[in-house]
Order: sequence, then structure tokens, then C-alpha cells
Amino acid sequence: MDTEKTQVISVLVENKPGVLHMIANLFRRRNFNIESITVGPSVDTDSARMTITVNADEKTLDQVVKQLAKQIDVLKVAELEHGHLVMRELALIKVAVKDAKERSDIINLVEVFRGRIVDVSTDSLTVEITGNPDKIDAFLNLMKTFDILELARTGITALGRGTKSIRIDE
Repeated sequence: MDTEKTQVISVLVENKPGVLHMIANLFRRRNFNIESITVGPSVDTDSARMTITVNADEKTLDQVVKQLAKQIDVLKVAELEHGHLVMRELALIKVAVKDAKERSDIINLVEVFRGRIVDVSTDSLTVEITGNPDKIDAFLNLMKTFDILELARTGITALGRGTKSIRIDE
């Protein structure tokens, strides 16, 4: 029996309106859940790179990859193997600060996690943390002792390690 685990798929698509909707709709029709999806321009301005994270077993992942590859606006699809990819996520966390000691405690945690304070007001701090999702989860777990006002996470973006790449011209 295959066990579900987080899988990362890199998809090069045509950079035009409606493609994100088409991909999301494919997942909906097949009853596949998207854990996170990031989209941005690729090296070639006519294409965009999607990084899609799903929690699936190998059989489901294989179905997802095959279904994606059949789409007209999809140029290339590849599963990124764990251990052979660079994965990052960004989180912005706005935290209420009631006094100088609490401000100092938060700043110390931010430094330990190699984050940055990106906004300061008299009663709040906004923190930026970048790294793998486990790092962000660990930071957020420690921040639960403070009053988190807002949280925004980008979702995972990833590339394969080394010189092997997912490009249109290959």
C-alpha cells in the first residue's frame, strides 16, 4: 500500500490568461487536492513555471503528472524528487507587541531563524521568514506564544538541484 507524502511537481506552461484556472480545474475535476501552488514567469517570457505541491501516493502522483502533460497549454511536467531539489517558502507574520521585553523576545527569535523585521510600528512587528516549510512551521510554533495578527505564506517554490533543468528547449 502506497503511503501519501508531499510531492512537488514543476510545470512549464504557456504564459497567458486562463492557464492557472485550467490547471486548478483539472485538479478539481479529478478530485486531487492542491496543497500549494506558486506561479511566476520563467526564463522565457512566453512561459511560466508552476510549482504544485500535492499530498499523494505514487499512483495518484503518476495520474496527476499524466493528466497535466495532456493539457494543451502545458509545455513540460516533471516530478521533483525529494533530496534532489531546492525548496523555499516565504512567510510574512505580523505580531502585536505590548512592551519592550516582548519586542526584544520576538527580535531574538527572528535572528535565530535568520529572518528579517520588515515593518515596525509602536505596537507591532512584521517578520519575514524564508526557508523550507519545516523551518517556517517551527518558527510559527514558537510564535504561538505571542499575538499573531496576520499571517501570509507564499507556498512552496522549487527547482531541481544541479545542472539538470526543466526547460522548453530540452
